[in-house]
Amino acid sequence: MTMNTPQTGAAAIPAWRATCIQVNSVPVSRAPDKEAAWKLIDANVARAVRAVEAACDGPTPPRLVVLPEFPFTGPPHSLQPAEWIELACDTLPGRSTQPLQELAARRRIFIAGNLFESDPRWPGRFFNSCFLINPQGALVLRYRRINTALWPSPHDFLDAYMQEYGIEGLFPVVDTELGRLALVVCGEISVPEVSRAFMMRGAEVLIHPTNEDDSPGQEAAKTARASENMAYVLSANVAGPIGFSLDGSVLGGRSRIVNFRGVTLSYEAGAQETNNVSAMIDIEALRAARRDLGMANNLLRCRWEVYRPLFEKASFYPPNRFLNNPMAHSKETQAVSADALAHLLSAGIAQPANATAII
Repeated sequence: MTMNTPQTGAAAIPAWRATCIQVNSVPVSRAPDKEAAWKLIDANVARAVRAVEAACDGPTPPRLVVLPEFPFTGPPHSLQPAEWIELACDTLPGRSTQPLQELAARRRIFIAGNLFESDPRWPGRFFNSCFLINPQGALVLRYRRINTALWPSPHDFLDAYMQEYGIEGLFPVVDTELGRLALVVCGEISVPEVSRAFMMRGAEVLIHPTNEDDSPGQEAAKTARASENMAYVLSANVAGPIGFSLDGSVLGGRSRIVNFRGVTLSYEAGAQETNNVSAMIDIEALRAARRDLGMANNLLRCRWEVYRPLFEKASFYPPNRFLNNPMAHSKETQAVSADALAHLLSAGIAQPANATAII
């Protein structure tokens, strides 16, 4: 599920349509047992399938559709890893993706989405994973979220993960007939290094399933990541309440498509179910812009050597803290976060509460 080597002299890619689908999701964390949870999951998957079908039947059918973050389950809330794995996690591919794989093959489209993944290769762990299905119904891309607060991350057992998958497994990019595609999860759009890593691996389109409240910083990040990396950003948020809103009072919406100049091509402020966030993606224009010698080429004059010494020394949030044993409870991250804060304080990035102001 990593990038294929691009073919030199390949045919030009015609402009194609992307659609971000806002769809409602019923959380399953309060389900009394696995059977009840999977009845809800199957219903959420069926709702997503109907939404994709409606987009394909509309006047501007897409080549690629993007679903929100965890649209089939919502988040685990207070459930701990073993409980969540047993209740609601799925494999990739698996029961949740099968209807979407069949739909992609029938409609001859790409479908991007997100779910909570368990993997027999890594027992006791789950991942917040994004996926991409191609028009043949095959899963061609999987990205497991790295920057996360209370859930497992590949960074928690980085050495073992790198040995298994390499850097291309941490930051996978796939070369397709639509261009080079990558997946970014929710709040990671606000971590510039993630999108930078994908750009450095050749990504031209950053597909962004998200499940978020209204945050000025995160909205700005979508535009910034597109402009600074000269990449399209396709951001699909959940309709109705976000998954973290137990009382349903915090709404989603604000799905957005941004071009490689940071211009918003399509946007929906409301939280209703819709497939109206849709735009044409011009990969050849992007590629011409990345080749341009003028001032508008943001990538051309990036002076990476200047920044490299700082990144080589930077080590704040400790890796490999769950290398030998998976995280059993989210409270175990408190000690890791405390160590990260100590590193920030030692580096002078954060200041102690009793620091004396210098005038």
